[in-house]
Amino acid sequence: MTTLLTNTTFRLLESSMDATALRQRVLANNVANVETPNFKRSDVDFAQVLNNQMNQTNQAFAIEAKRTDPRHIAFTAAGTGHDPRVVTDETSVMNNNKNNVDIDSEMSKVAENQLSYYTLVQQANYDIKHLHTAIGGR
Repeated sequence: MTTLLTNTTFRLLESSMDATALRQRVLANNVANVETPNFKRSDVDFAQVLNNQMNQTNQAFAIEAKRTDPRHIAFTAAGTGHDPRVVTDETSVMNNNKNNVDIDSEMSKVAENQLSYYTLVQQANYDIKHLHTAIGGR
């Protein structure tokens, strides 16, 4: 069954779940250090990965996403070769102790990230269920 789960779509789901898991760890670290003097918050940069993907013109294999409206952004689902990176915000200050973690903002990002991860898991489960049915399961 391992070979059935190596298609481009499933690899994209897997890498997206890995990225949201990384973001969860980074956000949890921010929350844990909300009172630490001089601590600077971090986040996972998805924008650079998305830009790299959208700017690639010579791709060996890509699946173009369906656009139902001409105002939608065109993109393809293929490996970028770039992993999401953790970036630290060194420029802002929120507290007198030079810490820049806003707990309300961080908790909002945690909730958003949890919803993203849940959605990705649901899609992976859906794909696996369909593979199981195609193989002859019930």
